[in-house]
Formats: sequence, structure tokens, C-alpha cells
Amino acid sequence: MSQQELKNILEAAMFAAERPLSLDDLAGLFESGEWTPERKEIREALDRLAEEWQERGIELKQVASGFRFQVRKEYSGWLAGLWSERPPRYTRALMETLALIAYRQPITRGEIEDVRGVSVSPSIIKTLLEREWIRVLGHRDVPGRPELFGTTRQFLDSFNLKSLDDLPPLSEIKDLDSMPEDLFSTVPVLTVVETPKPESTPTEEEHDESRAEGEPVTSDAG
Repeated sequence: MSQQELKNILEAAMFAAERPLSLDDLAGLFESGEWTPERKEIREALDRLAEEWQERGIELKQVASGFRFQVRKEYSGWLAGLWSERPPRYTRALMETLALIAYRQPITRGEIEDVRGVSVSPSIIKTLLEREWIRVLGHRDVPGRPELFGTTRQFLDSFNLKSLDDLPPLSEIKDLDSMPEDLFSTVPVLTVVETPKPESTPTEEEHDESRAEGEPVTSDAG
């Protein structure tokens, strides 16, 4: 098998897959074949593919779960009309909560509220869990045993990150009034590779978050 054929197979697999493909996934394509490339050869072929797509509207991107082809961020706005359902919009409160979890994990809901100065709406945590951006890592060993939240591999994939080390540098989140409008503005959120999911009762969710924003924190329970 030629190197061009290897690239073609890898390219076809990543276009056909509905998820990122790891090196294990890609190596598995050749298990029943007459020729099994070494992982080094697969990685080199991926590097060459990435170079070949550099000047195109599509890019080969490595995220936490593996490799995928996706539309470049600068062109995603032109493609919004291809989907009848509008992509979900997230409030500043939700993104602040996600940022605190990403940068300070493991963290409890009460600790998030201590930093933000207002209560965290249950709908925010529910949305983050449903999006599979966060998960429960355990419980803090204090009275009430509040849940400890952390980010997931899906969070890394959605924000085009290979690891948490790729997050924009942020020494510490203390003054939320000075937090950028879009904390993850330097991290291209995936908006055109995934099929947008229908929003469930968005008006109720937004109402819950708006109401929660006006409620002072009354408890440290997570």
C-alpha cells in the first residue's frame, strides 16, 4: 500500500465518522487487511494531511478524543443557514460557571457561588451536565458532602482542546466584573461539525437563570 493510499483511507474514515477518531481507531482499520501500518506511519500520514488542508475551508484538528475534520472557525458563520434549528445560545452566567469549573476543578456549587456572589441556578448545572461538558467527580468531605464538579472529554472536544493545558491562560478568577465577555474567545467552540440539538424549554431555562442571578447566596451547600 502506498503512502497516498494510506492518507486516502485515513481521510475517508475521518469524513465518514461522526466522532473524532483516535490512533487506536485508525489503526483498527487495518487489522484485517494485508498490510498493517505502524502507528508512526499513521501519525506521519495525519501530519501530511493536516499540511495539505492548511489553505482550505476544512481543517484536520486533533482534540482530546482523537482526530477529526471540521470547518475552520472563520468560515462557520457562512454556513449557519444550512441548519433549520438555530444553535443553542448560552448565557454569561452559564459560561462563568463553566469557566470556574474548568479552571478550578474539582469545585462545588457552593464554591462557585462564593466566587460569583450569586446563587447558581439548578438549570445551569443541568444544562452543563446534559451537554456532557461537566461531570460529578466525587463529594467534598465536609458536612452535606456537596458534589465536586469537573470537566469532561466532551468539553475538550467541543472547545477544540487536546487537554486542559490548552485553555487560555488565566492566573485566577477573582473579579468576575473584569472577566471578558467571552472567556473562551481564543478557543474556537465547535459549532458546525455537530448537528445542533433542539433546545428544551429555552424560555424556562433563561427565566430560571435570570431569576437566579438576582438571588443572593444563602448557603454554602454544593
